[in-house]
Amino acid sequence: MAAATAEELVDIPQQDTPPPPTFLQTPLGKNFLRGLGIAAVLAVMLGVWMWSQRVEYRVLFANVSDKDGGAITASLDQMAVPYKFSDGGASIMVPEEQVHGVRLKLAAQGLPKGGTVGFELMENQKLGVSQFHEQVNYQRSLEGELARSIESIAAVSSARVHLALPKPSVFVREQQKPTASVLLNLQTGRVIDQAQVNAIVHLLASSVSELPVSNVTVVDQAGNLLSDPDKANNARKLDPNQLKYVEAIQKNIIKQVESLITPLVGPGNVRAEATADIDFAQVDTAAEVYKPNSPPEPQSIRSQQTSEANGPSTANPAGVPGALTNQPPGLATAPLTAAGAPGAAPAVVTGPTRKDTTTNFEVDKTIRYEQRPMGLVKRLTVGVLVNHRRSVDPKTGKVTVTPLTAAQVAQINDLVKEAMGYNKDRGDTLNVTNAAFDGVDKPDVPPATLDWWRDPANLPLAKDIAKYLFVFAVIAFLYFRLLRPMLRPVMTKFDKAHEIPPEPTAEEEEKADEAADAEAQAAAEAQAEAEAESQQDHSYRANLELAKKLAQEDPRIVANVIKAWVGTNE
Repeated sequence: MAAATAEELVDIPQQDTPPPPTFLQTPLGKNFLRGLGIAAVLAVMLGVWMWSQRVEYRVLFANVSDKDGGAITASLDQMAVPYKFSDGGASIMVPEEQVHGVRLKLAAQGLPKGGTVGFELMENQKLGVSQFHEQVNYQRSLEGELARSIESIAAVSSARVHLALPKPSVFVREQQKPTASVLLNLQTGRVIDQAQVNAIVHLLASSVSELPVSNVTVVDQAGNLLSDPDKANNARKLDPNQLKYVEAIQKNIIKQVESLITPLVGPGNVRAEATADIDFAQVDTAAEVYKPNSPPEPQSIRSQQTSEANGPSTANPAGVPGALTNQPPGLATAPLTAAGAPGAAPAVVTGPTRKDTTTNFEVDKTIRYEQRPMGLVKRLTVGVLVNHRRSVDPKTGKVTVTPLTAAQVAQINDLVKEAMGYNKDRGDTLNVTNAAFDGVDKPDVPPATLDWWRDPANLPLAKDIAKYLFVFAVIAFLYFRLLRPMLRPVMTKFDKAHEIPPEPTAEEEEKADEAADAEAQAAAEAQAEAEAESQQDHSYRANLELAKKLAQEDPRIVANVIKAWVGTNE
């Protein structure tokens, strides 16, 4: 007995004392962990939602003055537009979708006004200011007014003007001309042509006293020199307007030729190119020409004068040359009859009639003044390429290519001459060639269209849809897989704690009492039946034990009973 007791003691396991539960194992600790998990899941869901609703900001204005910045922010507050600062307050940023609208509204209000100051700087002059300070303020005001005038040009975003005004001097040799420089900040994607640059140069030269045009320099924001003094002195240099004029003439000729030949050969079967030699020299000619008017050319008498004289004529003196001959004759004492005697009187001789005529003829003279305008066409060169004629068999659909005949080419040649204004004396040339085009007779392949998911125009919409789908998926996962299981026990207890039955009425109380009595009676009957069944079960078990004992003590009785059951007698 003692040995058995020892074995039983050995077989019984030793039970250790369980450790005390930690805080997290207690109901309070579990509820605390559940609350932390719920808070973390809610924080993640809120962060994902805020990320999806984040507003992208873009720069509205950059590098604005403090005065303009204050006016812009005040206007944004009135319009209820959110804004923030970047780059240390140098830039004002607004939501991306409101940038253009806000700029237009602020431009209607005249904002920003710019950091330049004009002659309003002279309105706040203080008493006792030195002459140098007044001169500096005047120069700043003049520069600001000129900058504002230049900024009114559409292509100019902002401008800065620097003036170098020398001090006046009473000595002629020490007098200097002022100079000016302009820095232009052009609009994005805009350019300024030479005519506008010249306008800016003349604007400054006319605004500053004694400022010559050659002393003005204009530079853009990229450092390109826009004003070139040599351009005004170089008349032989082509400007962009002249190049555009030449290009316009060539394009006009090409368009006329192709539009005239296309109905004959079909669209896409003619190509034309033209080269125009334009004379941009402006020539003034004055000529004075004298022609010979001698026979057989007709002559024109301008004036004619005739003189005629009749009467005696004194004979010429005769005698031996010498001293006596040169002396005057002496007094005659008697008539001399002998001719040639010394001292004889000259003889009187009757002469013929004298007639003098003077005639003045007109001299041929031609004066011609000729002025040829610039932009005259000196020579045209046109080349035309015509494709072979195509014919399609209606039965087989086969394409047959045949060259044009000589008559057709000559017809096209005549038409092109009429279209281009052909002038042989001017030296124009024309060449019409008939050849097969490479690739024209191939079947037309429709242009490849991009799929809707590859179209760049749909990328912003696809990004927005993907973002919202991602946010919905994350929030749904967090709610159904994490937050909802965590909240189920809490909500169950909350529902049970808040389930307060309403106060029953008299009828409901009677029905409840009757139902309670019926339940009690049914419970009593069930208990009685259970007891009866238990008693029957107990008697059955007792009889079974008795039968087992009887079978063990006297098996013959059991065998006889079985034989009686099966109906056999031995």
